[in-house]
Amino acid sequence: MKKQYLTFIFCLVLIIGCATSPTGRRQLMIVSEETAISASKQAYVEMLKPYEQEGKVDNDPALKDRVYRITERLIAQAIRMRPETEKWDWSIKIIDDPKTVNAWAMAGGKMALYSGLVIQLKTTDDELAQVLGHEIAHALANHSAEKMSVAMATTVGVVAVGVATDRRGLALTGAALAAALAVQRPNSRAAESEADRIGIELAAKAGYDPRAAITLWQKMAQVGGKGPPEFFSTHPSPENREKKLAGYVPEMMPYYEQKGDRPIYRL
Repeated sequence: MKKQYLTFIFCLVLIIGCATSPTGRRQLMIVSEETAISASKQAYVEMLKPYEQEGKVDNDPALKDRVYRITERLIAQAIRMRPETEKWDWSIKIIDDPKTVNAWAMAGGKMALYSGLVIQLKTTDDELAQVLGHEIAHALANHSAEKMSVAMATTVGVVAVGVATDRRGLALTGAALAAALAVQRPNSRAAESEADRIGIELAAKAGYDPRAAITLWQKMAQVGGKGPPEFFSTHPSPENREKKLAGYVPEMMPYYEQKGDRPIYRL
């Protein structure tokens, strides 16, 4: 009886808690975007705190300038796609960790990039724009709130929250902890495909070669050593990913080749 009751509640959540992503995909959404943004703001500070205490945040001026220059062009295009996001408190921090190939984004445009992604992949600006565009796309498509909703709607999510608390030792509770958990948990294949599609468009419109999405994932596949990049733990990599990205290139090339100045959002 208890199992049937939980099933009924979950089905009810599915009925009343749905939203539509920028690509038209239906999303489970029992956590509002406003709640996710507020929770992510708190979680972002706590997640970065250990690195800041060790002096490992934004300590490479050249890399910071490079990342900011690219991100500012991408955010300008994100705002064109979703004008209301101009009010977001956009932010990106570069974490000094040469061994970690990873990047992530939270609701409201709170982002982080690990230096290992640039160092180990030897990314060009075009390739780095694909990574950052992909992360911005996660924020635009409200994937944090979606993952928070899934976690809060399942018993598995409740257990996972407890595990995350024990392992990470974060000074977070409630929605803020769920926001931190959303960064640590894998994205769905649907969310990844959506972020790929939106991200490559943002990058092309910002003036970055869409063909770099293919070379980026070729490099990502070659990096491993004892294990796959940390990026794969939260960004699953289906075998046909390069093929799908290659399929987007002809559509994106006109955006990339268009003339005129590209707008910039100052961080």
